Amino acid sequence: MTWDEWERLKAQATDGQPTRTQVNQAPAQGPGPGGGPDLVARQDDLGAVGHDAFVLHGDLEKKVDIAGAGMNSDHAGSTHQAATALSRSNFTMGDELMTTLTIWESQVKAVRQACAHISNHLDFSKKLHANDDARIAAEITRRDGSALPVSELGKYFK
Repeated sequence: MTWDEWERLKAQATDGQPTRTQVNQAPAQGPGPGGGPDLVARQDDLGAVGHDAFVLHGDLEKKVDIAGAGMNSDHAGSTHQAATALSRSNFTMGDELMTTLTIWESQVKAVRQACAHISNHLDFSKKLHANDDARIAAEITRRDGSALPVSELGKYFK
């Protein structure tokens, strides 16, 4: 392919319009409804969700522990004690109550782990993004240390 042929193909591809690069500018009609951003997460929103997950984790630990409620000297809760007593008396309900207790404990543990994961992840995300913002602000500054607006960066790419 010759240089003239390459230039002709480029001109055809751009319909005669000159090509240029734009930095930090979204299309006039954005991806979300009405042209706005389709996903917005503010620090306050993330903090509220993380806090609620933390509170729920604590409440689950204190209020739904049927395995540890009424614990005796053998570290068996009242539900466990009742299931054992029923089984010893040959009531099939004792085994069913023990099964219910086991399933309940595993479900509560799963929900508590999910709450802890949500709370920890949101705390980590907030710190990570704050650190990213600080690093970017430090890198994009004028010589005197003041912030360099995005519009000034655009001048270098026109």
